[in-house]
Amino acid sequence: MERVLTVKGAATRQRIVEGAALLIREQGVSKVGLDDIRAATSTSKSQLFHYFPDGKADLMLAVAKYEAGQVIAEQMPMLGDLTSWRKWQAWRRRVIQIYDAQRQSCPLSALTAQLGMADPATREIVKNLLDDWHGYLASGVQALKASGEIDGGVDVNKAATSVLTAVTGGAGMLQATDRISYLEVALAEALEGMRRPRQRVSAA
Repeated sequence: MERVLTVKGAATRQRIVEGAALLIREQGVSKVGLDDIRAATSTSKSQLFHYFPDGKADLMLAVAKYEAGQVIAEQMPMLGDLTSWRKWQAWRRRVIQIYDAQRQSCPLSALTAQLGMADPATREIVKNLLDDWHGYLASGVQALKASGEIDGGVDVNKAATSVLTAVTGGAGMLQATDRISYLEVALAEALEGMRRPRQRVSAA
């Protein structure tokens, strides 16, 4: 059972988590120790272990949850309102702007590359993040079908999967090459794919 924290306690815990997340984005999890986090967040050792009894393992799990939340939060409110093609294009521009500005310091990279996927708890956080993200995109695709802005035969699940893969794959390529063009092209192609007329096979 999670402890119920006071408002002040919750704010202190959040400050530690955000400070740790920033250090990990900048330096990598392998180079960041508890002493580094304590120094960066002006936290005493007793205070840190009060909020994170299992030490770094507890704190890294909290950071993973925080970073997963950031991935979605940074795209809001646009991600939650993909109800027209104009809004989809505005969201696309926002996504590119986010990752272009963050480059090597994006929360998605921190979550998948820095914090790693070896821990089952972290894998579950990533899975839930991708499921939530996919859900928002699927709702947007369905809205376009309902309004007639895309072909009614478009497969909602496949279209949302294509868009999500374009973003996460493009972000991964950006981390490896420092080139935003991979994300720009992949996302543009995924969106345009939803608008291309379906080829229907005529009866013989």
